[in-house]
Amino acid sequence: MRILICEDSVLLREGLIRLLEDSGHAVVAALPDTTMLGESIREKDPELCILDVRLPPTFTDEGIRAALALRSTHPSLPLIVLSQYVEERYASELIAAEGGALGYLLKDRVADVSEFVATVERIAAGTSILDPEVVAQLLTRRHRDDRMLSLTDRERTVLALIAEGKSNQAIAVTLFLSEASVEKNITSIFQKLGLEQDESGNRRVLAVLAHIENTGGSANGTPPQTGSGR
Repeated sequence: MRILICEDSVLLREGLIRLLEDSGHAVVAALPDTTMLGESIREKDPELCILDVRLPPTFTDEGIRAALALRSTHPSLPLIVLSQYVEERYASELIAAEGGALGYLLKDRVADVSEFVATVERIAAGTSILDPEVVAQLLTRRHRDDRMLSLTDRERTVLALIAEGKSNQAIAVTLFLSEASVEKNITSIFQKLGLEQDESGNRRVLAVLAHIENTGGSANGTPPQTGSGR
């Protein structure tokens, strides 16, 4: 896989290069800021882009704003936002934007190298993954609506697990259900949220966004746990 990295910390940037290349991937560009980001993507044609939220010159939100811009210029490019904190101002907008898979991962919760590489590969393959802590922080901006209130307790639990990036198989194992039952619940969630089969965009991501904005997360109304998981 061809990967582009945009990270200002030399140590972290070099560490990511070594980690990804040791795992068999090619880092086609490693940038300290977004100055050459657009040009590098056009020239190197990466299959995945990893960006830090805080980048020069202001070290505030340059990275996540660059990710939003890439949704317009390169909509199919999978993106990973890797940060020390949740940039609430743009996070929901980025999650809602149509395009390729998205990952929003917190640096201080990436504790397992092999799990991180597996996460990168899943996102590149089309699975959007939000760190549970990201979901929990964005819940503070939620509001309820009739769509979310129509979900059953089981469907809310399934949706919370989708928000953690779990596959249908992982959800089935967690809830002691068959995969067919999980798929039935997910289909019902999509229907109740008005996410039609032919609607543009990733329905799982749109469902997660509705979960973030409109519910308390898990079946009992509390935010999702923030332990290991994606």
